[in-house]
Amino acid sequence: MSNVILKVENISKQYRLGLVGTGTLSHDLKRWFYKIRGKEDPFLKIGDTNDRSKEAESDYFWAIKDINFEVEQGEVLGIIGKNGAGKSTLLKILSRVTSPTTGEIKTKGRIASLLEVGTGFHPELTGKENIYLNGAILGMTKAEIKAKEQEIIEFSGCERYIDTPVKRYSSGMRVRLAFAVAAFLEPDILVVDEVLAVGDAEFQKKAIGKMQDISKGDGRTVLFVSHDMNAISILTNRVILLKNGNIAFEGDTDEAIKEYLKGDSNQLYYQYSGELNKPKILNARIETSLPNNVHEFGKPIKFKFTIHLPYNIENLALSFQIIDEYNIPITHSWIFDDDNDKKRQKGQYTFIAEYSEPKIYFGNYSLMVHFSNSKTKEKFDFLDSVCHFKVEMMKTTRSQYKWQKNACKYIEDVKWEVFNN
Repeated sequence: MSNVILKVENISKQYRLGLVGTGTLSHDLKRWFYKIRGKEDPFLKIGDTNDRSKEAESDYFWAIKDINFEVEQGEVLGIIGKNGAGKSTLLKILSRVTSPTTGEIKTKGRIASLLEVGTGFHPELTGKENIYLNGAILGMTKAEIKAKEQEIIEFSGCERYIDTPVKRYSSGMRVRLAFAVAAFLEPDILVVDEVLAVGDAEFQKKAIGKMQDISKGDGRTVLFVSHDMNAISILTNRVILLKNGNIAFEGDTDEAIKEYLKGDSNQLYYQYSGELNKPKILNARIETSLPNNVHEFGKPIKFKFTIHLPYNIENLALSFQIIDEYNIPITHSWIFDDDNDKKRQKGQYTFIAEYSEPKIYFGNYSLMVHFSNSKTKEKFDFLDSVCHFKVEMMKTTRSQYKWQKNACKYIEDVKWEVFNN
């Protein structure tokens, strides 16, 4: 007999950018006309892929597209991917918060979801009253909730405030109580989004332990979304990696994490080759101290960016972040023309940011680059996970190593230069 408790078949979700529904009366009428004639929705045939780093060419986009997978009873499935990859959309569909545009979901048993801080809580009700409210939403009887009430309160650590309205809780307290309710009311499938990151280290440890107990001890199923690769590696043995709304990888946790940490590419140099009718970043590169984008710890390092302006621009802003292999920003540097009362004429410019003594700890890094108008907030261009480089330590003594380790993840003394090409 099959132990599959959740089966997802060809799930897709389409949205219209900026508006609800199709957004126009003509499109709504067209959709209705096709429906009464028994024909396929015409707007299912169009739409961009879900790539947040690229400018949309259509009013429609697929948040997720053709998702298929199965989950067995007692399994803990990890779902990972960059921001905007479609993780939360998928979980909302699985939790019945929203319906899919196409596809079908088959489940056995009750699903409990923890998707956002304080999901399902009424701010005017006390913590205890919200326990009963959430339990009722999950289909529990009052007697069943009563039997678990004390365990929920003790696990949440909110005993002192349990008779206080939830609107006076901190975000961490709301997450504690919401997770305790979802976990102790014994759902067949527990869906947990990134909200655990709001809690402190002690609570995260308790939550991971509870999820392990739910899956291994009680034989219940957990779907766990997180950017914390350590938690993913501890808790799961199978992972789905989402990219631009599609499944990019499905399989062993370690292999999935490696794919995730590789980023979109390992390119050492970024070069734009499209049309130049809009302000664009033409290229981005790094001048490291060693070949193959390897940089020796503590040596000067330069970052170069060439931009194209098809027309005159005031208040130009260029900034970049150095991102570590866990997708965590290490530093943020920027240059604003309005700080220097500059007005750029159309043409090409090269911006150089040099760090004389960069104290970046050993590891793998990449760049995230933003090009915009600092006054109007118009976003011209955005690069994600480009110019990968590695910081290594060549020769050192024990005392030097201690100084370097304490200096990790810190950069100072950035110097900007700009050249008109």
